[in-house]
Amino acid sequence: MRMRILILLTLLYFHFSSNASAEASLTAAFVRDHQLWIKEDGQEIQLTKDRYVYAPKWSYDSRFIGYIDGDEKGEKSDLFIYDMKEKESYQNYVNSVTSDFKWAPDKNQIAYTDHGLLKVTKMKNGRPYGFENVSLGVSGFEWFPNGEEFIVSSSSNLLPTGWSPIPLYRIPVNANLDKDKMKPFYTIQTEIPDLFGVDADYFKWSYDGKWVSFLVIPTASWSMDSNTLSVLSSQGKHFQAVGKMLGFKDWFKWAPSANQLAYISGEGRFFVENKKTTIAEIPVFKQQKEYTPKGFVDLDLEWYSKDLVIVARALENLDWKEGPVPTMFTSLYSINIRTGEQQQISFPGKNELDENPQVVGLYITWFRRTAGQSKGDVWVKNTLNGEEFIWLENVNYATTFFTSKQNP
Repeated sequence: MRMRILILLTLLYFHFSSNASAEASLTAAFVRDHQLWIKEDGQEIQLTKDRYVYAPKWSYDSRFIGYIDGDEKGEKSDLFIYDMKEKESYQNYVNSVTSDFKWAPDKNQIAYTDHGLLKVTKMKNGRPYGFENVSLGVSGFEWFPNGEEFIVSSSSNLLPTGWSPIPLYRIPVNANLDKDKMKPFYTIQTEIPDLFGVDADYFKWSYDGKWVSFLVIPTASWSMDSNTLSVLSSQGKHFQAVGKMLGFKDWFKWAPSANQLAYISGEGRFFVENKKTTIAEIPVFKQQKEYTPKGFVDLDLEWYSKDLVIVARALENLDWKEGPVPTMFTSLYSINIRTGEQQQISFPGKNELDENPQVVGLYITWFRRTAGQSKGDVWVKNTLNGEEFIWLENVNYATTFFTSKQNP
C-alpha cells in the first residue's frame, strides 16, 4: 500500500512539474475583451484599457509589442507600441494609421504602410519614435533578412490591352522617396488562366534566406477562390509558381531547416472539400506530395520539426450544396512527411474545434472554441504525446508567442 502511494505521489509530482515548466517557459501577448494582455512566468497582466486591440506583434528582442487600436466597425486602425521596460503604450507618431506593420528582424524598428506609402520608424531614447518615408506606391512588403532593405510589390494597372505585369522592387531602408534608390527586383508576367494576378503579398523568407515565398493575388472575387503560391530566389533571378490555394497567409510555411514549403492546396472558397496539405521542394523539380487522406480536409498547418507537420483536420462535407456554410470541426493531427505516418494529437469535445496550431520549442499550442463562438481558450501540450491542458481562458484570438526568431 505504501508503495502504491509513493508511485502515485511521484506521478503527480512529474505531472505538475511538467505543467509548471510550460507555464515558466512560454511568453505570449494575447487579446482578452479587446484589451492587450501578456502572460509571462505564469502570470497574466493586462496592459491596456479602453482600447480595441488586435494584431499584437513582438519586437525581435521582446522589449516592445506593436498592436493596432481599432474599433468595432473597422473604421479605425491606429498603430500603437507598448514598451515592456517603461510599462506604457505610446504612438510613434500621432497619426500612425495602418493595417500592415512589421518589426525588423534585427532591431527595434517598425515598417508600416499608410495608404500606399511605406514608412519606417526612427529611434529616440532607445524607442521607435517618429518616422521616415521610404517609398510610394507600395502594395505589399517585407524586410529582407539583413534588416537593411525591403522587398516591395506594387499593384498591377488595368490598361486598354489588359492588366500590366506586377513589379517587385528591392528598396533600402534609407531610400527616403529617392527614385534612384528604387531598384527593380523582378517583374511577374501574368496571363490568364495559368498565372493571373494583380498583386503580390504575404512575403516569407526561407530559413536560409535563399528564397522568398508569396501569393500572387487576382482580382477580388477571383481571389476568394484561388491564388497562386509562388517563390523567387533571393537575387531575383529564378521565379516559380508552386500551386493554387486560398488567400490565407498562415496556410503556407517554410520548413525550419530545409527549403521545403508546406501549404494547403486546393481551389474553391468553401472549406467543405479539396483542401490538402502539400509539400513542395524548392526549387520545384519533381511532383509535389499530398498528405491529406481521402475524405478529409486540412484547414491550417504548422511545422513541428524537419519531418513533422501539424495540421487542423476535419471530415469533408460533400453533402452540403447551399444554405448556411457548415462548421468544419477540426482537431489536430501530426504528419511525418518522411514515413507518411499520421496520428491525431488533440481531442476537442462535442461541438468544439481546434484551430491555429503553433509550435514554440517542443510545445504545441492551439486555439479551442465552441462552434458559433469567436472567443475561446489556448491549449498547450509538451511534445506530441504530452498531456493537453488549458493555458489561457476566454481570449479573443489565438495567442502571439514570443520566440527568439520572430516571423511576422
